[in-house]
Amino acid sequence: MHALLRILVVGNPRPSALEYLAAFLKDFRMAIHNRAQAGLSTTTTGWLLGFVCFVVASLGFGSTCALADNPVEEMTQTAQRIVALLDEAQRAKCLQPFEGSAREQWNFVPDKFIVPEGKRNGLPLTEMTSQQRLLTHALLSTVLSNSGYHKAVSIMALEQVLFEMENSNPIRNSDQYYLSVYGQPEANGTWGWRFEGHHLSLNFTIQGGQHIAVTPVFWGSNPAEVRQGPLNGLRVLDEEESLARELVESLTPDQRGKAIVAMDVPGDLLTGNQPAVAAEVFGPLVGIPFGELSAPQQQKLRQLMQYYTGNFRSVSDAADSQENDDKGLRFVWVGDTKPGAPHYYRIQSESHVFEYDKTQNDANHIHAAWRDFEGDFGRDLLQKHYQQEHQR
Repeated sequence: MHALLRILVVGNPRPSALEYLAAFLKDFRMAIHNRAQAGLSTTTTGWLLGFVCFVVASLGFGSTCALADNPVEEMTQTAQRIVALLDEAQRAKCLQPFEGSAREQWNFVPDKFIVPEGKRNGLPLTEMTSQQRLLTHALLSTVLSNSGYHKAVSIMALEQVLFEMENSNPIRNSDQYYLSVYGQPEANGTWGWRFEGHHLSLNFTIQGGQHIAVTPVFWGSNPAEVRQGPLNGLRVLDEEESLARELVESLTPDQRGKAIVAMDVPGDLLTGNQPAVAAEVFGPLVGIPFGELSAPQQQKLRQLMQYYTGNFRSVSDAADSQENDDKGLRFVWVGDTKPGAPHYYRIQSESHVFEYDKTQNDANHIHAAWRDFEGDFGRDLLQKHYQQEHQR
């Protein structure tokens, strides 16, 4: 199986079905050749090879491969399958209009703290069948990268850690995460969906079956470092903290004077869970400009941004472009730089911001977000689409 292993380990990280098939057939032909060289019968293996080719042709394997390499189609088809499995009560919770305010009402706190009713929109995993839950995870895999999916489910797993730390607190539940679908998932349609619960809010807007907006997105980790039990040592958002500290510690005294703007850390992210944010929320521009960093420091800053954008597959215009957008880019740090001390940082450009804080629970509780000033909930995509439609 050497050809197949080369694909899995060295080649395309998400190989198509045709690549799997080509690798399989190559290995199978080699096996037949080796048996013939050894004077062994090839009748059975030859028949099986022919049978495999017949089955592949009969199933139309080639046409499904194209779908496997199109994330938007994967996402749409998976959402359609979930919708088809919903009963009437589930549909009432999961399916909501695309237009209106509900799509932009997102939260990252436990359900009971959501204002005003202590209730989160959507269908929770706890009310899904096992088949529906698996397909919901399949839906996540159509847009999240391997590292992004690992991060998401690890955040969910921390709820069990909190459940045990807080004497079986009923608000802590690793299955208390909700799926909402906004509009009708269609191949060329405009629709959206959200997967959300405590410390995780993933919001997606699909425009015209081609473009995807992935912001706002929120990741949280409580505890930031698990210090007891079987998951002792787990740090879900380790890279977002460690690399930022490496960067600030690499600054010269003059650079630190620009980057570290205050010692009193804010209690939370300045952007909160607002439906839309503007650069003005941060006040006058502060921090060290990208151009005043050395080349190695610039590389660290780019890598730090990639820890946010890299949570997604390359299906989003934002994820593909934001990490290379240096226009007006600045790095801001607030608080002490010593490990274990409360701190806050943000990476801000003219179009977006990556925001992070580690201040609560004796600085063992992380909040991190990626916001787009013009593109949260696909506003820029939708506006461009409406303008084009109006001009027709």
